[in-house]
Amino acid sequence: MIQYRLPVLAVRDVDVSKRFYQDLFDQDIAMDLGRNITFSGGFAIQADFDELADIPKCTILHQSNNMELYFEVDDFDAFLERLRGFLDVELVHPPKMHEWHQRVVRLYDPDWHMVEVGESMEVVARRLLREGYDVQQTAQIIQHPVEFVEQCRKGME
Repeated sequence: MIQYRLPVLAVRDVDVSKRFYQDLFDQDIAMDLGRNITFSGGFAIQADFDELADIPKCTILHQSNNMELYFEVDDFDAFLERLRGFLDVELVHPPKMHEWHQRVVRLYDPDWHMVEVGESMEVVARRLLREGYDVQQTAQIIQHPVEFVEQCRKGME
């Protein structure tokens, strides 16, 4: 049986990347093997990936923009305030709101992997419900099943 485990990001400096994910994203280390760090969030970083995979170093692309790590936060404004303290982080785009009313920001990690931080969809649903939208309207706006919105509504009671 084949079991999927986790994505592994190639990094130039494992210590810099380790601090980045610990400090900005509160990722705990599940396993530290020196050149390979697995985080509690279900992904890993790997130094010297070219040697490990037996591929030319020049084939490891930086800022390829063809994948991203995705995180959600309940307090998006607090995350943006925290992000302001990381002066060397380059944004892919400034914070914006998608058509489904979720606020997001995308940024690059130290090795130019794209990272998205989005407002929790539960928070988005509850906000719309508090604004007076009913369950059906909220489900339509956020493009999620009615059952999801019902669960969010129950969590407000």
